[in-house]
Amino acid sequence: MNKKLLTEADIRTKFITPALVGVNGSKWDLMTQIREEAYFTKGRVIVRGKMVMRGEAKKADYLLSYKPNLPLAVIEAKDNTHSVGAGMQQALEYAEILDVPFAYSSNGDAFLEHDRTATSGTVTREIPLDQFPGPEELWSRYCASRRLTPQQVAVVTHEFYPGRSLHYYQLAAVNRTVTAIAQGERRILLVMATGTGKTYTAFQIIWRLWKSGVKKRILFLVDRNILANQTMVGDFKPFKSAMCKLSSRNNSIETKDGNKVILPSGITQDRTVDKSYEIYLCLYQAVTGTEEERNIYKQFSPDFFDLVVVDECHRGSAADDAAWRQVLEYFTTATQIGLTATPKETKDVSNIEYFGEPIYTYSLRQGIADGFLAPYKVVRIGLDRDLEGWRPFDGQTDKHGLIIEDREYNDRDYDRNLVLEKRTELVAAKVTEFLKATDRFAKTIVFCENIDHAERMRQALVNANADLAASNAKYVMRITGDNDEGKKQLDNFIDPESAYPVIATTSKLMTTGVDAQTCQLIVLDRRIASMTEFKQIIGRGTRINEDFGKLYFTIMDFRKATALFADPDFDGDPVQIYDPKDNDSVVPPEEPADAAHDDVPPYQADGPGPDPDGPPGPPPTKYYVDNVAVRVATERVQYLDEHGKLITESLRDYSRKALRRTYASLDEFLTCWNDAEKKQAILQELAAKGVFFDELAAQVGRDYDAFDLICHVAFDAPPRTRKERANQVKKRDVFAKYGAKARAVLDALLQKYADSGITSVESMDILKVDPFSNLGTPMEIVTLFGGKPGYLAALRELETALYQHAA
Repeated sequence: MNKKLLTEADIRTKFITPALVGVNGSKWDLMTQIREEAYFTKGRVIVRGKMVMRGEAKKADYLLSYKPNLPLAVIEAKDNTHSVGAGMQQALEYAEILDVPFAYSSNGDAFLEHDRTATSGTVTREIPLDQFPGPEELWSRYCASRRLTPQQVAVVTHEFYPGRSLHYYQLAAVNRTVTAIAQGERRILLVMATGTGKTYTAFQIIWRLWKSGVKKRILFLVDRNILANQTMVGDFKPFKSAMCKLSSRNNSIETKDGNKVILPSGITQDRTVDKSYEIYLCLYQAVTGTEEERNIYKQFSPDFFDLVVVDECHRGSAADDAAWRQVLEYFTTATQIGLTATPKETKDVSNIEYFGEPIYTYSLRQGIADGFLAPYKVVRIGLDRDLEGWRPFDGQTDKHGLIIEDREYNDRDYDRNLVLEKRTELVAAKVTEFLKATDRFAKTIVFCENIDHAERMRQALVNANADLAASNAKYVMRITGDNDEGKKQLDNFIDPESAYPVIATTSKLMTTGVDAQTCQLIVLDRRIASMTEFKQIIGRGTRINEDFGKLYFTIMDFRKATALFADPDFDGDPVQIYDPKDNDSVVPPEEPADAAHDDVPPYQADGPGPDPDGPPGPPPTKYYVDNVAVRVATERVQYLDEHGKLITESLRDYSRKALRRTYASLDEFLTCWNDAEKKQAILQELAAKGVFFDELAAQVGRDYDAFDLICHVAFDAPPRTRKERANQVKKRDVFAKYGAKARAVLDALLQKYADSGITSVESMDILKVDPFSNLGTPMEIVTLFGGKPGYLAALRELETALYQHAA
């Protein structure tokens, strides 16, 4: 057997897999420990105009696991024309992503090993094909490198809950956390972008620690009642009767089938804590924030809990005076895990200072690149009064007769102490215009300055959508902390199967912890100075739900809030920018404090507020002006390129740059095009780089083939229509050598090309439809050319004739 003639797939089947399995299955189990062609990403979602597609997903040729969900090694295979180590760079890249300790490359002759646990000595070595190490050997080497004791190994190898499968980053987060806790770590921070499944990750961590007996009593803290309820009936449901909610109120939830479920309460009727449960879920305000249940957590002894998990721990939990900090310090002997999408670092608040450096980070940028999170387009709209400001004339009054203070007003004032009602109406009109052009039932969240603004925006949106609001009063709802009716509809808003509400106006309530899987439009009509809050708001749209067609979302920005995208810290790894131990460190301007809960009046949300030692002052006067015209001054669209960078340029300009990066000259493109067995492969490769030909054709001309679009857009060659190219081939009588029936087939192929382009012609399925079905069966048609090779040769000849001249 000549190995050099074998494909990579043949090398895997004939040499690599047998070497892994061993004689009589003595090494790795083919069914439970070996995954061949293991896909671990989904491929970036690429959006251009209305065109959406996925890029290429990443896969390891082999992923080897010691036990289910405990990956140990990746192997990259190459055909035998490559060297043994040709796949090592790729194997190391995948090993780092997947967080596995061993990487291998093979061409079927031997294996090259890279031991990522080794810090000295032999890091890489070549291994004969029949001496590939078995699972026990690799696991032993890994445990030795981590200095795991037998007791720790028992925890680290404890089984996961057999529910839905975990994504690779969730698996890495769970395994790193469980291993760290088994080895005695006490403070752990996990940073995972919104929409990446932090709660399910936390469940698997808790499940393994609980089932292994390392942590017997657990407290899980959240900052929204809806989160506690959703978690109990969702991800934490397997805990069953061992779990309760540490609250005497709001303990019912309505399921999708309309049934009401009463959640078990850990507080008895006489206001004492029932200590018979093992898993306690708690809204932190319920134990620290209300007079009725204040400090109820102190009914537990300080050493009652073995583990405390804090969800959304960016919301003040690391501040010295925060309510969560009180709970954390009371249960200081417990192991504590902080979960957040946005590690908070300011002068006064530091998650990292409290929990330590994150044990694992999975960022928004990485989630979008992997295809697990939705990318976004940004529509920035500048209103003239926002850009130019507004000043009242002398003695001007508002609609209530108040004389307006004479000064320059700008976007810092609007909807806080000055309301321009025409401005609100224009924002509502632009939102409605967008929905009418896309989908009027696309779930939409409008973030407003405060509750008053959210209510006025609700009214303006109702008026702008009078037809749909009349058919269902819940088409637009205000969902804010002070409105019980709106809060009751929050579950329906986030339920993908519930059509209403469609548009939610809010202020603070929906900035965090709201799992709105099908949210397709986020409207920013509030100033956002906090990077933490900005990330949380953007996170409302990052979830993907392919079943409901949600693959990307749009951000409509009226307040220049998306300027924060330009901040280098927007989506990088968390960096500690304040160290209390270093008095010489540079401290950036303090960001506004996050609201502890729901919505707060605008004059309390920003600035220092009244003197804490003196009597509270009155809120500033708010003016309502209804006769000042407002218009759109600027409007532009931005989108993410294939590298995740937010750019602003036309589709044509972007496509030109992408094409010129791929092909340095027209001659280089022509060579690649003519050498390609199927032109579809080139078009798919270019689409993965963001060149979408349907959208480009809509701008340049729908009658042009992809070939002419490339030549024209990238190299300024004059384009020819598909019909012109087909007619030129007919005039040259290229196919005179074929019989009459074969020429009829080729003429029909030319007509199909003129109608719909080259990709339809390249598919063999075209022979099953008219007019080809009138010329015979696919087998009979192929026989006219002497068989399939002859037919394909004729097709290549047709393509050569079509593209004989670039211009």
